[in-house]
Amino acid sequence: MGGTEHLDVRREGATLVLTLNRPEAKNALSLPMLVGLYDGWLAADADDGVRSVVLTGAGGDFCAGMDLKALAGDQGMGGDQYRHRMKADPDLHWKAMLRHHRPRKPVVAAVEGYCVAGGTEMLQGTDIRVAGRSATFGLFEVRRGLFPIGGSTVRLPRQIPRTHALEMLLTGRPYPAEEAERIGLVGHVVPDGTALDKALAIAERINACGPLAVEAVKASVYETAELTEAEGLAAELRRGWPVFDTDDAKEGARAFAEKREPHYRRA
Repeated sequence: MGGTEHLDVRREGATLVLTLNRPEAKNALSLPMLVGLYDGWLAADADDGVRSVVLTGAGGDFCAGMDLKALAGDQGMGGDQYRHRMKADPDLHWKAMLRHHRPRKPVVAAVEGYCVAGGTEMLQGTDIRVAGRSATFGLFEVRRGLFPIGGSTVRLPRQIPRTHALEMLLTGRPYPAEEAERIGLVGHVVPDGTALDKALAIAERINACGPLAVEAVKASVYETAELTEAEGLAAELRRGWPVFDTDDAKEGARAFAEKREPHYRRA
């Protein structure tokens, strides 16, 4: 199934679950974690049996971002056995954090505990977001004299109102889950310890839909985000019309008429 010492991979039906697994450091980023993440994104898109991905963290936290203690001690990000991967692809860490890579399959984030700095940056690359009530979000980089270079100065103002994005970016303050929901950073706040259950339930609903339609809809949303309305509508037709010609579209109509669940074959 893959994975590394800091990234667990498992299947839940048609959902691939990627778990950041470095709980002793609140799942702070490490090279083994980043390599495992990137390989996980590639594995999900390469496997037609996978229809969605859930990203979560072990030990009650999502991700505390960069390991500042390790960097301060010149220890780097660990995982020397993976250095050859970074040498072969210097962009690997950005792809792992979804800055330079967008998975074809929908990605649902299940957040408990800390999701700050690089954690909040990676969150912006996911499609649907669920948080436990005690979860904490924020971009703390400016408080450490750093820059949130994982994409937040570009993506955050496009995902939430600019005034909230700038406050988060310029103050470096923590945001509780309910405030994150209110400003639109996450879509659901659930009782602590149940974020993964909720995320898996959302993923299961996605999995029940036509996979070709789901992937085309996701692609269209992102492709048209920065287009004019006229350009976007034209692009939507180019993405959407071919879906109607698929066997899956015909199966969906037949299943509705016959009052049964559809059996999609990605055809």
